[in-house]
Amino acid sequence: MDYRHEGKRVFLVNYHLVWIPRRRRPVLVGRIPKRLTQIIQTLAEEKQWQILALEVKPDHVHCLVSADPSIAPHKIVKAIKGRSSNILRKEFPELCKLPSLWTRSYFCSTAGNVSNETIRKYIEAQSKK
Repeated sequence: MDYRHEGKRVFLVNYHLVWIPRRRRPVLVGRIPKRLTQIIQTLAEEKQWQILALEVKPDHVHCLVSADPSIAPHKIVKAIKGRSSNILRKEFPELCKLPSLWTRSYFCSTAGNVSNETIRKYIEAQSKK
C-alpha cells in the first residue's frame, strides 16, 4: 500500500463507496458510464483524491478512492453525486425522467478488514458479470 505524503502528514485512507440511481433503475448505460467516469476523474483531480478503482454498472457504481483523512466520506459521495447528477442530467435528457438521479443512500467501507487488492479485484470482477 502506498502512503500519501502531503506536507507534514502521511496517511493511507481508502474508502470503498457504492451508490445507486433512484429506484435502482438500470439507467447507467450507453455513453453515460464513460461520461460519469470522466466527471468523477475530473472532480478527483480537483479535490486531490485518487481514484484507485471505478466501475459503473447499469444500476450501481463502485469506487475505491484515497482521500485526505480530514475529508469525511459523506462529503466525497455528496460531491460526486451532486456534480455528476447536474452534468449528466443536462447532457442526457432521458435521465430527467427520474425525480433525481441518485438516491440519498450510499455504502462506505474502509480497507481495514480487507486489503485494497481484494477490493480492487472485486470491483474489476464486476465488469465480467
